[in-house]
Amino acid sequence: QVQLVESGGGLVQHGGSLRLSCEASGRTFGRFAMGWFRQAPGKEREFVTSISNSGTSKYYADSVKGRFTISRDDTKNTVYLQMNSLTPEDTAVYYCAADKAPFGRTVIIGKINYWGQGTQVTVSS
Repeated sequence: QVQLVESGGGLVQHGGSLRLSCEASGRTFGRFAMGWFRQAPGKEREFVTSISNSGTSKYYADSVKGRFTISRDDTKNTVYLQMNSLTPEDTAVYYCAADKAPFGRTVIIGKINYWGQGTQVTVSS
């Protein structure tokens, strides 16, 4: 069982930056692929980025490539999402996710086993 707690969301201006953190409970963090998804009002939850359990493979949605960076620190059981050049279109609730199976852009969201509670990111124009 893994519990995920996100932090770092907030209000930022167009062009600004935010860093989200997701801390996982348990001693098996290193076995999990981790990722971030987001859900804007009235829209379906969508894949943003993921990182393999080893940290060597990273995947990004086209909409965030070059602006967002995912990383993990296994000594802190934490995965990060650095978001730069934010636009109002990035406004959403951001969810941390974990699964023992690796996942990327084509992931079936319903198959992800662990989710955080979400953190709101609002980008003003």
